[in-house]
Amino acid sequence: MKLDARVVGILALSVLSCRTASAQVPLRSAPVMAGDVKAAIAMYEQGKYAEAQATLQGAEGAEAKAYLAASLVKQKKYGEAEGPAKEATDAEPSNEIGVAALGEALVGLRKYDEAIDRLSNSIKVEPDMAYAYFWRAQAHQGKKKVDMAVEDFNTFLKLAPRAPEAAAVRQTLSALK
Repeated sequence: MKLDARVVGILALSVLSCRTASAQVPLRSAPVMAGDVKAAIAMYEQGKYAEAQATLQGAEGAEAKAYLAASLVKQKKYGEAEGPAKEATDAEPSNEIGVAALGEALVGLRKYDEAIDRLSNSIKVEPDMAYAYFWRAQAHQGKKKVDMAVEDFNTFLKLAPRAPEAAAVRQTLSALK
């Protein structure tokens, strides 16, 4: 019978956690493998946000942190999402998933000034990130800066005219004019 690396790791950790007469070896969680990150991304894309979150906890790398943050914001856990989103965007400012998660987390926490600053920095690095404009517009709206929100919403629509949020953005723009 052939065992995959994850099963072997779990078995090894089980053996290590057993008590012996002379000592107890502390149990450590198994590292998240690259295949697990890909599986977690698939879970996220299927709308299984809690499962993706559980798989990505403790994972390293910008992509893993970005999807962890995205999974958390989909569950409205903005405070928990802020840290991994910042880690993802600090490591990779053009990571679209991380930028969108950071924008949503900061707007959800009503940290509008920080959202505007961080999203503006990401836009400088990658000016075609539609959701950076979308969330920056939301932050501007939270600060009652309507002209800036309108400008960012229009840029969002130019970059992503068929995005799921596009119809709502068009309605918002009509109401703001």
